Amino acid sequence: MTSKYQCAVDFDAIEALDVHTHVEVDGCGHRSLDDELMAASEKYFKSGEDRTPNIDAIADYYRARNMAAVVFTVDAGAASGHSPNSVEDIAEGAARHNDVLIPFGSVDPWQGKAAVRRVHRLVDEFGVQGFKFHPSLQGFEPNDRRFYPIYEAIVEAGVPALFHTGQTGIGAGLPGGHGIKLRYSDPMLLDDVAADFPELTVIMAHPSVPWADAQISIATHKSNVFVDLSGWSPKYFPPQLVRAANSMLKHKVLFGSDFPVLTPDRWMKDFAQLEIKDEVRPLVLKTNAIAALNITVQENS
Repeated sequence: MTSKYQCAVDFDAIEALDVHTHVEVDGCGHRSLDDELMAASEKYFKSGEDRTPNIDAIADYYRARNMAAVVFTVDAGAASGHSPNSVEDIAEGAARHNDVLIPFGSVDPWQGKAAVRRVHRLVDEFGVQGFKFHPSLQGFEPNDRRFYPIYEAIVEAGVPALFHTGQTGIGAGLPGGHGIKLRYSDPMLLDDVAADFPELTVIMAHPSVPWADAQISIATHKSNVFVDLSGWSPKYFPPQLVRAANSMLKHKVLFGSDFPVLTPDRWMKDFAQLEIKDEVRPLVLKTNAIAALNITVQENS
């Protein structure tokens, strides 16, 4: 079956590829988080931007900056009790703006065989180019073998899996963190996944504070593991991560903003002041992401 999405991004022309962009409202106006979690996240990030731009506004935003963006939501219905916004709607929106947007899918790990079937459907029918997981929000340990059939399906599809790691602004400052457990986002759990699925490209999202050293070790040890630098202003990056990005991880770190909570404008402004080698900057901003995503570009006949 021919999917609805065909990538038309001109990777030679764009200045940067943002691998971490949230779509927090779908075409029907359904939001990805309930009101309490959204408010806590806005307070944590001190967000001054619109937290719920639709897919068309996101496309316009990145097009104006000569950037492309990976867009996604998180299906955390079972753990959160909040019905997710529509992955399919996001993928269809990305298809309308395939010159700047690259869709990732999301499945609820607790849906078992239904999640496996949905992986195949999202790839085959909607052309998603990867999958996003948030273990803390979705309430699962990534290395639990109950979830391995999902990774097997993603390997069969030949697309990467991007996992939230480290601290999260979702639930931050609330009693009990709204029940969200940070330990599910320990990157060491992903070391098991990367070892057991060597053909799966694993992208660890965010500097994994408080586990930055573990993240660096895993990305250094496993050739199939990458790190996206989203969710933190570069001026707050752990110093050891900056050193690794300049040396042993220079081909493994990826630009990501965490839009809309952290904008590419702010990230790029602070990245310009970071002590990163000149030859490493273009690798971070675009080259490494193209390699990690392994996107097939459809040629016009």
